[in-house]
Amino acid sequence: MASTITASNEVTIKNLQAAYNGESNAAHKYRLFAVRAEEDGYRRVATLFRAAARAEQIHAANHVRVLGKMGVTPVAKIEAPEVNSTAENLKVAIAGEEYERDVMYPDFIREAESQKNAAAVRTFRFALDAEAEHAKLYTEALNNLEAQRRTTTFYVCIVCGYTTEDAMLVRCAICNSPREKFEEIG
Repeated sequence: MASTITASNEVTIKNLQAAYNGESNAAHKYRLFAVRAEEDGYRRVATLFRAAARAEQIHAANHVRVLGKMGVTPVAKIEAPEVNSTAENLKVAIAGEEYERDVMYPDFIREAESQKNAAAVRTFRFALDAEAEHAKLYTEALNNLEAQRRTTTFYVCIVCGYTTEDAMLVRCAICNSPREKFEEIG
């Protein structure tokens, strides 16, 4: 049975592998970007990068679970990212999140839907919606960089990776998980 699933979902498996690799690299890159933002004195951006790195880890783990159910062991090749100024790093992050939001995940979702792979569709949708929020948060930070010197706390849904500053949040805006399913990143 597993070989039938694998054969009929070959492209979806390839997409899950690519997404896993991309999310793993994004988590690594954002952790390094956080260090640079801290050095540059942009504490809110540093926390945002740490929160987004945690969200990317959640996306990667979700992709791994789906691959595992399909009998596939994921492989990620972690690459050394280029770390520049906080403003430049935000621009890189925005471009990456917008690509995932506008191109990569929509394509992956269409393919998974055509294969009727509900688990892949779900993990891709969670990531797409969270990436859209990341792009928004990064853009707001870049557009108002000097205000980013303050400290703040972000909350990351451990189910889907949704990231927010809303401390009054009751349920996740993406997966509807309760507040108890959020990790505090400060």
